[in-house]
Amino acid sequence: MGQDPSAPAAETGFEEIAIPWLDDVARFSRHLTKDPADAEGLLQETFLRALRGWHTFTPGTECRRWLFTICRNTFIQGLQSRKPVAYDAPELEALAAAAVHAGAVSSGMGDIFSRIDLGDAIKCGLDKLPEAFREAVVLVDLEGMSYEGSAQVLGVPVGTIRSRLFRGRRLLQELLLAHAQDAGLAANRSFGPLKEGT
Repeated sequence: MGQDPSAPAAETGFEEIAIPWLDDVARFSRHLTKDPADAEGLLQETFLRALRGWHTFTPGTECRRWLFTICRNTFIQGLQSRKPVAYDAPELEALAAAAVHAGAVSSGMGDIFSRIDLGDAIKCGLDKLPEAFREAVVLVDLEGMSYEGSAQVLGVPVGTIRSRLFRGRRLLQELLLAHAQDAGLAANRSFGPLKEGT
């Protein structure tokens, strides 16, 4: 059997449409794995699978979202086990977030995030977030993806993205406040514990 004459055209399309998203997928891989070597392997496997399945990509749709979905599915398939994540009632979450904000303002830390370099603190904070919350924050806040696009990448309803994003942002805020306290930039004050999986 001879070579498929459409193969070169398909590969050219892949190079033009998918390869430009290499840096975005690499960044997403690092957030998923939290390890540079594992991220590199995940990135290579993602693009290998994408190339093999290029015929399934629908021209005109968002290629980055398609690649992120492949990347995340590849990552999940490589995991031995996953911890379930429990979610609190939205009303309780809203109250908890308000308490964190009120505590920051009342302790004179309302502008703390504008006074410190957050790059390393955010990276460390993201690494400490439960996986489901971290994925939502990375996709929406760092990658600029819509709620709908993020929901498609993660395979969950949009409402779940909103819930995870709300909780993830609140936990990240607590971690950043703790970082400011550890750095001596804010008075030591308790804002409630960060609970894994809640």
